[in-house]
Amino acid sequence: MNKYKAMHKNCKRGRPTSYGMQDPELVFNELALKAGDVFLDVGCGVGDYSLHAAKLVGDSGRVHALDQSPDLVRSLAERAEEVGVSNLTVTVADITQPLPVPDSSVDVCFVATVLHIPGVKKHADQLFAELRRVLVDGGTAVIIECSSKDLSFGPPEAMRLSEDEVEAMAARCGFEATKRVDLGFNYLINQQLGQPGG
Repeated sequence: MNKYKAMHKNCKRGRPTSYGMQDPELVFNELALKAGDVFLDVGCGVGDYSLHAAKLVGDSGRVHALDQSPDLVRSLAERAEEVGVSNLTVTVADITQPLPVPDSSVDVCFVATVLHIPGVKKHADQLFAELRRVLVDGGTAVIIECSSKDLSFGPPEAMRLSEDEVEAMAARCGFEATKRVDLGFNYLINQQLGQPGG
């Protein structure tokens, strides 16, 4: 657990991101992005995952980053320009509403530590239905949420979702969990498209 404590210490408080709470390489190994992929970061916050993904998918790929905060969206767009990332589209969007992304256009949907937020959790069925809509055949939805093993960081225990709860939410919209990964403070669940209600 010392490794996770060190990462926690390096995670800047007040920045809406879980990127520094675990080893980002572990997360991106699970995402398995390749050149040409389209990546959707739902509730991107400051956009650390989006910027990392943009490098992996390359000029032939595309990253869509969505967040409801105009300030965060503007800041991410500026950061992308500063570092020369041109394959990233950042959009102000309410993720509890229809997503501004075309049908069957995304290879990997990524939802990191936002599903537990009460306003998002209340609309989980709508969100997972939208993820299903935008994913290509064989696409993947990857969810990261806060574990209840260590409550020294993150949301109150009452707000946290168990792995089983997340899997049940996704299953109602036709996703099947294929893998769970312990990230220390968080956990990751890889979801593949199956049949609705499966």
